[in-house]
Amino acid sequence: MDRKPDEATEAAWIGLSRAQRVATASIEARLKAGGLPPLSWYDALWELERAGEAGLRPFELERALLFEQYNLSRLADRLEKAGLVERRAVEADRRGQMLAITPAGRDMRRRMWAVYAPAIQAAVGDRLSAGEAATLAALLGKLV
Repeated sequence: MDRKPDEATEAAWIGLSRAQRVATASIEARLKAGGLPPLSWYDALWELERAGEAGLRPFELERALLFEQYNLSRLADRLEKAGLVERRAVEADRRGQMLAITPAGRDMRRRMWAVYAPAIQAAVGDRLSAGEAATLAALLGKLV
């Protein structure tokens, strides 16, 4: 059955979309001004750092990031070329590979976080009380 959203649901969707777009644009601008790579690099490096020494197979990273495979392939190529990620063969699967963060990748992620964290604070923390932020997080958690 094709149900249409009520006004409140539509307003919530529009607000969520706009807030995400404005916050992301602000964060991207701060990273660029700091001479740092785009936010997608941070997200990939964060997931790979969290995975530890073993790293992740590309499909696992793709799933964590919600990227399309072709976007991930290009991103992985750029990260590898920059020396931030290395590809490793999977012994049990001759065609398989693992992506693992390098020490330079860990350093870059930390440098990016030094810009990203204050940008998150400016986009959310400076505009919402701690209680409002917790409520928003709980509400958004219901959508995923």
